[in-house]
Amino acid sequence: MTTDPEIDTSEYPALEDADVTVRVESGLYIADDEVTGVSSQGPSEEEAIANLAEAVDTYTDGQSDDTGDDWL
Repeated sequence: MTTDPEIDTSEYPALEDADVTVRVESGLYIADDEVTGVSSQGPSEEEAIANLAEAVDTYTDGQSDDTGDDWL
């Protein structure tokens, strides 16, 4: 089952340009960002979307032009 989320994703800056869908599998809510291909899950739709926002934020940080050479 895939649905548009009932949670307002505009409160999550990382999901500003996202196309979010939510489905339920084995009792867990799975939130997918169709733009980045990133997915996350949670016990509720709200938690799945919050987790997705964090995952998308991490993904976009990793895709930035910063090479990471200064991590030491």
